[in-house]
Amino acid sequence: MMDMLISYRSWFLSLHIMAFIAWMAGTFYLPRLYVYHCQTTPGSTESERFKVMERKLLRQIMTPAMIVTVLAGGIMSALPGVVDWSAGWWWTKIVCVLGLMGFHGACASWRKSFAEDRNTHPERYYRIANEVPTVLMMIIVIMIVVRP
Repeated sequence: MMDMLISYRSWFLSLHIMAFIAWMAGTFYLPRLYVYHCQTTPGSTESERFKVMERKLLRQIMTPAMIVTVLAGGIMSALPGVVDWSAGWWWTKIVCVLGLMGFHGACASWRKSFAEDRNTHPERYYRIANEVPTVLMMIIVIMIVVRP
């Protein structure tokens, strides 16, 4: 079984990268939708349109992409010789991925608040929050490519 997985390592890596790109695209865009959603009147046609966009982005793109990213990454990390478990870069990357997953959870919570017309955050809050995934992504990429 392990030999088969090793022979498909490049495919898992490709899948991992594509899923990560899709997850990050959604993670960058969803808080921006929240910024614009803050500018609408609750219950308005425009507000309802944002609710649909936010729900579809989270459930149909971001969450599946996150799951595939984690599964493909987990499979690769289980392959012998892929990860030096004593290296600090690896653990830094894992902490940032967990942070990104936590941010994903926060986005889901914010979406629920908007869906129920009970958002309490101003648009500036979401503008600032929108920077969090950028910083985490930068650290993740540096850790995996440079391996400091």
